[in-house]
Amino acid sequence: MRIAFLTAPEGVEQVELTEPWKAAVDAGHEAVLVSTRPGKIQAFHHLDKADTFPVQEVVGDTSADSFDGLVLPGGVANPDFLRMDEKAVAFVRDFFEQGRPVAAICHASWTLVEADVVRGRELTSWPSLRTDIRNAGGTWVDEQVKVCDHGSNKLVTSRKPDDLKAFCATYLEVFAKEGAAQHA
Repeated sequence: MRIAFLTAPEGVEQVELTEPWKAAVDAGHEAVLVSTRPGKIQAFHHLDKADTFPVQEVVGDTSADSFDGLVLPGGVANPDFLRMDEKAVAFVRDFFEQGRPVAAICHASWTLVEADVVRGRELTSWPSLRTDIRNAGGTWVDEQVKVCDHGSNKLVTSRKPDDLKAFCATYLEVFAKEGAAQHA
């Protein structure tokens, strides 16, 4: 499978990018770093700068139909930057419209709220997003990992870095099943 990892040029929580990325690569999938600008992204350990990572594709120059699924890492600033970029929001929305699986962890659900894709869906996130998700028509649950199939696609969400092991195992399982169904 070819999996897009969408991040802003800065502000992504490093572990929420690197752990799901490693899980995808270890499972034999192609992980592709997509951002709103070419060059490198600056990751963070909470509020402190961490490593940089090279951007492989730029939103606006690529599309959802060239991927089997989408992973949205968190970090407080990352999804806030993404939701202010119309092309990034359209890229995310396109995965839902095409019925492709999406996985989001921590604050990443802010981008889903902006894309108007949480209405009628059940999801989890960092607890401070609870009201935003409810106001956008979604149902917020406090679970380590939530898989929602009440919509055009499968949506996998998790709350925080402590949930990464379960998040990675679940999103890979869901993406594999969805990928097999799409290619059948």
